[in-house]
Amino acid sequence: MNATEKFVMRFYHAIDIHDPFLLSKEMIVDHLGIKLIYWKNTSSIARYKGNYYLFLNENLTEQRQWQEFGHEMYHYFFDNEEYRYSYSIYGESKADYFSYHFCIPSFMLDSFNEVSVYDVMELFNVEYDFAFRRLEMYKHKVLNRRNIYGERACEV
Repeated sequence: MNATEKFVMRFYHAIDIHDPFLLSKEMIVDHLGIKLIYWKNTSSIARYKGNYYLFLNENLTEQRQWQEFGHEMYHYFFDNEEYRYSYSIYGESKADYFSYHFCIPSFMLDSFNEVSVYDVMELFNVEYDFAFRRLEMYKHKVLNRRNIYGERACEV
């Protein structure tokens, strides 16, 4: 498991989420003390007077809101205000990567023998392209793990 996967797994286990059906924006923001606000503008997260406010575009599908929620959670957990402008493109790329793992955790995928893109869409409430990309990432990781362990097993 990479650092992102470990972080997501530890976070979800800490708030007693072990199953895709328990993934909920409301449960997560309640646990973290974040105010969730739906509005007509672009999704964003802000800190004001020590409190966090997560704004989600109310016109998006539930699936797209969940995906953007995952992206904004990266900013909640990892952004440092001092460096926001110097690494904005890099930070957005990291947030996108994080959202795949936050919305579709590896430890939950590990519990299934085989899943299709449509299964992932249904189980994790995400859009087709998001599910497809996340499965590609996951399968690549599994294949690399098999290659590494397979090669080591042959060397021994």
